[in-house]
Amino acid sequence: MDIEQFRYADDNLGYLVYTAKQGIAIDAGNPEAISGFARDRGIEIKYVTNTHSHQDHTFGNRMLLKKTRAAGALFLDCRSLDQGQVIELDGGQGLEVMLTPGHTADSVCFKGPGFVVTGDTLFNATVGNCFSGDLEGFYRSLKQLMALPGETLVYAGHDYVEESLAVAESIEPENSDIQVYRDTYSREPVVSCMADELKVNPYLRFNAPSMIRRLEERGMPRETGSQRFASLMEIY
Repeated sequence: MDIEQFRYADDNLGYLVYTAKQGIAIDAGNPEAISGFARDRGIEIKYVTNTHSHQDHTFGNRMLLKKTRAAGALFLDCRSLDQGQVIELDGGQGLEVMLTPGHTADSVCFKGPGFVVTGDTLFNATVGNCFSGDLEGFYRSLKQLMALPGETLVYAGHDYVEESLAVAESIEPENSDIQVYRDTYSREPVVSCMADELKVNPYLRFNAPSMIRRLEERGMPRETGSQRFASLMEIY
């Protein structure tokens, strides 16, 4: 199983996860490029789905479904997916659904072999806004992702890397891993690994002594991991 990233609207990122014969389009905001890529490689797009239902991630669905009508591509509404559900392609290969509410109530991630598509739940070097208002749920969702193997590749819904690293550096100017991360950043594709996220992403570093000290200096709640996460989201 492989994955291809498609940039659209400047910083949005969509994906085609595919085998030799079939594929799943995720956040198909660039339907022309996705359908062309699949056609050139003889890949049948079997499913079209989203990481959440915000319009900047869903507006390409109808066009891509229209382009794949002859092959009968199916739309999978992210709001109907279940935790642990496997979306199967040929040869017994598939993507595992992770329900990750927080950014929105319907946010999901898709776990493949060695990678995860995170939408607006986890960006490279930051996290999404908590539009759902459920910070505790967001914390639990991020803990799911943080538990993935360190080598897991993170494919997010937007490229906010440069701005996010500037924020991370302002919070932890002594963190030398931030410059290492910056040096490896590429626009094609935009990707990081979970181990590096844990080193530089301030919103995943709620257990780091440096972060706890900063919260202590600000007099913010910090007794538990969820309190520290909520405090970081509030002040940064």
